[in-house]
Amino acid sequence: MPRMRDFWGLRPQSPAAPRQGRGELRDKPPPARSRPRSASRTPLGAPGRRARLAAAAASALITATALTLTAQTDATAGSNLLTNPGFESVKADGDPTCWEKSGWGDNDATYALTPDAHTGTKAMTVTVTRRAGGDRKMLMREDTSCAPDVTPSHQYDLSLWYKSTTPDASVTLFRHDVKDGWQYWTDLKTLPLSGNYTRSVVRTPVVPPGTDQLTWGVSVYGTGTVTTDDYAMEDATQPSPDADACTAGDACVKGSWAVMPFENPVRSMHSVVLRNGKVLLVAGSGNDPELFKTGTFTSAVYDPKSGSMKTIPTPVDMFCGGHVQLSDGRVLIMSGNKSYPTADGSHGYEGFRDSYLFDPDTESYTKTNDLNDGHWYPSATELGNGDVITFGGLREDSSGSVLAERFSQAQRKWLPADQVNQTWSYWGLYPSMILMQDGRLFYSGSHVFGNGTPGGGAAVYDYGANTVTDVPGLQDKDHRDQSASVLLPPAQDQRVLTMGGGNVNSNPEASRLTDLIDLKRPSPRYGPGPLLPQGTVDQGQGPKPETGGQGKMYVSAVLLPDGKVLETGGGLHDRADPVYEASLFDPAGNTFRAGMATDPIPRTYHSSAFLLPDGRVMAVGDNPGNGTFDHHVSVWTPPYLYKGARPQITAVASAAWQYASTQRITVDRPVVKAELIRPAAVTHSSDPNQRFVDLPMSVGADGRTIDLNVTSNPNLAPPGWYMLFAVDAAGVPSVASWVHLGGPEATAAPMAAPMVHHFAAAMPHTATHRPQQKRTSVPVDPQLSGCDRHYGAANVCVPTVFPPTVAPTTEGRCTWLKQHGYRDLKVNGRDDPLRLRPDGDGRVCG
Repeated sequence: MPRMRDFWGLRPQSPAAPRQGRGELRDKPPPARSRPRSASRTPLGAPGRRARLAAAAASALITATALTLTAQTDATAGSNLLTNPGFESVKADGDPTCWEKSGWGDNDATYALTPDAHTGTKAMTVTVTRRAGGDRKMLMREDTSCAPDVTPSHQYDLSLWYKSTTPDASVTLFRHDVKDGWQYWTDLKTLPLSGNYTRSVVRTPVVPPGTDQLTWGVSVYGTGTVTTDDYAMEDATQPSPDADACTAGDACVKGSWAVMPFENPVRSMHSVVLRNGKVLLVAGSGNDPELFKTGTFTSAVYDPKSGSMKTIPTPVDMFCGGHVQLSDGRVLIMSGNKSYPTADGSHGYEGFRDSYLFDPDTESYTKTNDLNDGHWYPSATELGNGDVITFGGLREDSSGSVLAERFSQAQRKWLPADQVNQTWSYWGLYPSMILMQDGRLFYSGSHVFGNGTPGGGAAVYDYGANTVTDVPGLQDKDHRDQSASVLLPPAQDQRVLTMGGGNVNSNPEASRLTDLIDLKRPSPRYGPGPLLPQGTVDQGQGPKPETGGQGKMYVSAVLLPDGKVLETGGGLHDRADPVYEASLFDPAGNTFRAGMATDPIPRTYHSSAFLLPDGRVMAVGDNPGNGTFDHHVSVWTPPYLYKGARPQITAVASAAWQYASTQRITVDRPVVKAELIRPAAVTHSSDPNQRFVDLPMSVGADGRTIDLNVTSNPNLAPPGWYMLFAVDAAGVPSVASWVHLGGPEATAAPMAAPMVHHFAAAMPHTATHRPQQKRTSVPVDPQLSGCDRHYGAANVCVPTVFPPTVAPTTEGRCTWLKQHGYRDLKVNGRDDPLRLRPDGDGRVCG
């Protein structure tokens, strides 16, 4: 099978390629010995690209292409926190005082002091003459007497003067953690080509807790020379906001929920925030077999500005398909429900091969070519080149699909199966596949229905090498059914949080466990996170406080523009026992703030929560086991919206953005950060494409003219439409502006190569799983959804296993069913395995 050469997405990789021994956590060579070279894990680009860049570089040397802030001033004398910022002091060995040669990977480079200085008599050149991977840089020494001291919660302006013959250079930042030592922090800015000395300024993110020192330098990751001089670092911290600004009582710290005066007109299972700010709510048959029989399939479009709901004709039963936003803003919907389970258990749910595009402009569906297989409950992940890859789900015969599928953005179609790398692995239902910064996929262990995958329950899939490597450490991996996993803010940090979960087959009480993984580590593994806060649970007898290990499944996790994560909704058991609790997770401290306001509407199975462009959170849906559906719509106003006036983005110079570019905005007052948040496409607690991408700022002297520095790496921010937020020192966000990243209309010449790091490089050399023997499918139990089909209709889920507190008697089970709203149950056929038909008249529970 031919390998696919694809830098912008899942990168090609020879299985025999050597791997870096130490990983790239510190992004530096070990002291007193040379760092081993390795073959690049990431090719530099498509054939001919480097030649085009070289030609563009020659013409660009005439003038600097950097977008500079005309209002920016030089550092004030005496404010510079750096030692030897201009390389004027030199040690006996010839190296500048407080600076060191650094880098990694397979490349050839030279370092030299030059008299061609911006000021004084010396400047530093770093020249890369050959590069297969990695970078080289001159870095401020990681030494207590050299690295500048910093204060947590502060921000710092970093500046330097430079000349460059390569577009592949980036300002890279490291931080010293008081517990974990020196570590890579982030890449702040790509330096454009410049034939003359040009000043570049960029502001750090807010310094996280536990950080006492920083170092930084210019990483050269392409062939060419970068000359730098006159570095500066100044404290740029904004004044603390007025602590008494909020007068809204409890809402100041808890936020508030409001149930809207209108209802959701459809039984929506899927929620997608469109590029125009509207919300697509997809129901299909809405888990209602009567609607399926009549061919009544529905969707709705909600407009948050007007409060209107519009029902949309829907061609097929998209109930429990997959969906993802393409780079052009259309929504790709793959598969759906071909058939409901039969009463005799001869087959379960079935997935079809149909695929559709939803256009936000026309608010209509059009058909694409078919998938190669059926996929009911598939994954859907956009790659760095705009392609979409999907795994798992149920085929047209109810068996499990082992076929990976790839939608080509360039060809606008699903590729033939023989053009897609195959491992013939069964990933289950809605496996959470998160795109890593180097193009690999991280399977977090979150999924739907039943046990986790074999091994540790989590894995890294390398598409180019076509290998699956087990990731250890996930706690209780067989009780993560309908848990939630999110790539924590910012995406540059490459950390994933997994929360809660249960198991519909064994039906225990849902879990409080959370797990954290840092994908920048040489050999990443999950570690325990803080326990989920507990709320109240309604088990049919009114709300009572959770106790012991009680947590929740059907968790919703929403990335907020202040950098926190809202977790909300959920239930204690399969399709039952809603939990009323919400909290905020702070990635900076790895802590939950419990006691947020709770949604008054139960939100368990088939519910969704997602961020709106105005900074609020909307929640829809609830489909308990008795077959009912809650049509109420709730909206949460976060505490940050009670803190007074919010900043405004008054102008965006261009809405068409390219990678490695600098984009200017103006705001009405100073802000401390800006970010891109990908609009939601969520179902069943799963939105693996949800991400928050930091935009390091270069701030003008007026504090209102801001240049935003866009990542060069499309694996961090796959192409498409994003919500752009600006956030002030109080954590109050602006209303989002919509920008489009990476489209053909957004041109920048020359374009820098992506800055890709060699993280997770010390994972086992021998992958846990190689491609299995080619096969058609894997058998799946028709009862995989935890429902006993001997009773009621196809959308009624009588548990195969009742909660442990329910007595295993007719009376105990019937009491539980009545408390949970089950009505008019009947026995399908003669068998009564749960002994629910005491009178033998066909009626269940009398």
